Amino acid sequence: MALFLSLCVALIFSLAHAASPPPLLDGLVENGDFEEAPAKSNLKKTVIIGKYSLPKWEINGLVEYVSGGPQPGGFFLAVPRGVHAVRLGNEASISQNLTLKRGSIYALTFGATRTCAQDEVLRVSVPGQSSDLPLQTLYSSDGGDTYSLAWKATSDVVKVTFHNLGIQEDPSCGPIVDAIAIKEMPPLRRTIGNLVKNGGFEVGPHMFKNFSTGVLLPPKQQDQISPLPGWIIESLKPVKYIDSKHFFVPEGFAAIELVAGRESAIAQVIRTIPDKFYNLTFTVGDAKNACHGSMMVEAFAAKETVKVPYVSQGKGGYKTAILRFQAVSARTRITFYSAYYHNKQHDYGHMCGPVLDDVSVFPTH
Repeated sequence: MALFLSLCVALIFSLAHAASPPPLLDGLVENGDFEEAPAKSNLKKTVIIGKYSLPKWEINGLVEYVSGGPQPGGFFLAVPRGVHAVRLGNEASISQNLTLKRGSIYALTFGATRTCAQDEVLRVSVPGQSSDLPLQTLYSSDGGDTYSLAWKATSDVVKVTFHNLGIQEDPSCGPIVDAIAIKEMPPLRRTIGNLVKNGGFEVGPHMFKNFSTGVLLPPKQQDQISPLPGWIIESLKPVKYIDSKHFFVPEGFAAIELVAGRESAIAQVIRTIPDKFYNLTFTVGDAKNACHGSMMVEAFAAKETVKVPYVSQGKGGYKTAILRFQAVSARTRITFYSAYYHNKQHDYGHMCGPVLDDVSVFPTH
């Protein structure tokens, strides 16, 4: 009898284990931090010699294997997320084949930094989609800008390519890529009653755990599928996805920082019933990142708008706002942006702004 019971328990456990889905892919791609170095025989100073000499990657053109710190010629190279990185010379590229699930949506998170004053552009592509990221604007003064792009996998093996489009006068110029991670985006679950999907911004791209200046989410012109499920980056400049480990977040794990004034807007289209009244509520605060001063978040829904002032001491904090609106159609667009531009108090090269979190829309009775 005891043997029978133990076998039953083992069978139930194995069935439960078999029924649980495998964990979603979330972490660095193979040698995504470039800490696995080329063989010394495949390096000519910093230049990698040979198409397959960078472990786990295929390279084309002039690709350098670089280390952070002082460099020949008297300048300093920032590699925020580790010791090593790659620099892409004129028209150079690196690529890797990723084994994914056809039909699933994935977001890449990667660190990219320009090295010269020239206008550098990094093209990130998968079959059927490419996004050109201008790296001229620095959002972090330490050069540690992190970006995310998303796409739907059209096959089980997808080739991801990072390509420097530019022809720079100085061949030592070109963007630096220093960490690359991937995350499979889970399906969104709707909160009961709340018409806004992902209103707390809890579902988003991979965050680097050991280093974070937040993740820049480019505008939809550069990204057909949003790396922030449910939301549209509806602006000329990116918004920043921030986590509670490295920033002050009003609620939960993540929030959005509006880092580029009126050029940094986020929107969602929700289902509504014409002529019915709704309450849009949200929180506005600061990220505890020395971004201080008089902030203002403007919110729009149907024909209504509200301006929410927030005076930031740069030490973390938030307030809740509400906008009552009457739907005029079966679809209502809710939009948020920052009215002003902000920089850190003692660091004018570091763009920042108010934090948005905990967005919800409920019908009023």
